[in-house]
Formats: sequence, C-alpha cells, structure tokens
Amino acid sequence: MLEQIERGLSAEDPKFVSTLRGTSLRRRAQQRALIAGVVFVLGVGILLAGAMTKLVPLGVAGFVVMLGSAVFGLNALRTQNTGPAAAAPTQSAHPSTRSRRGLGVVDGGKAHRPARTSGSFMDRMEARWQRRRNQQNRGF
Repeated sequence: MLEQIERGLSAEDPKFVSTLRGTSLRRRAQQRALIAGVVFVLGVGILLAGAMTKLVPLGVAGFVVMLGSAVFGLNALRTQNTGPAAAAPTQSAHPSTRSRRGLGVVDGGKAHRPARTSGSFMDRMEARWQRRRNQQNRGF
C-alpha cells in the first residue's frame, strides 16, 4: 500500500519527490558551484587584463565579477550542505562543546583572556612596564 502511495505521489509531483530525496537539489547546487568557479576564473582573467592594460574600470569590473561569483558559489555550497538530506549536527549538553559548522568561539572567548586586575589604566600600564624591566634585567 505504501508503494502505491509512493508511485502515485511520484506520478503527480516528481519535483516534490526529488526534493524529498535531495538528489536534484544537491546536483543543482553542485552545478551552481561549478558555474560560480568558472565565472570566478573569468573574473580573475578580467582583473589581470585590467591590470596589464592599466584600465582601472576593467580591473574593478573583474574584481566585482570575482566577488559576485564567490558569494554565489558559497551560497550554492551552503544550500547543498543544509538541504533536506543533510544530517543534523550532534548536540551535547554544554553549548561550548557542541559540534558546529564553521568556526566558533569556545566559552565566549574568555578562556585565553588574562584576568583583569583592579586599578586604573595607568596603574596597569606601570605594572606592565615594571614586569618588562624586571624581565630584561634578569636576562642580562
């Protein structure tokens, strides 16, 4: 009975079925990324032509083409990775140890920051200056 429903659904709306499977979306995203790569290389060529002929507007146009194609390609790759067939990232109890895509800050960036001492700005600068002088005197 489920096979009949699946066949009927695929006959009525093949695009919906391919979206659920994720194959055509992935393929389309890969094609867009490939086209963006070709256009990026074309932009590099335009940029170099503008630099060699000393035509600033041509070089700027090449850079704009490169920038636009890079954005287009990265969006296509991001769409490919976040499509319906992409797996959800695993999550642990603590948000700083959770597996994420891309770069992130661990513990809000406070792990490597030295602790602040009380006192004014000038007091901290004087203390730093004294530490440096003491380190230099020990070294010689």
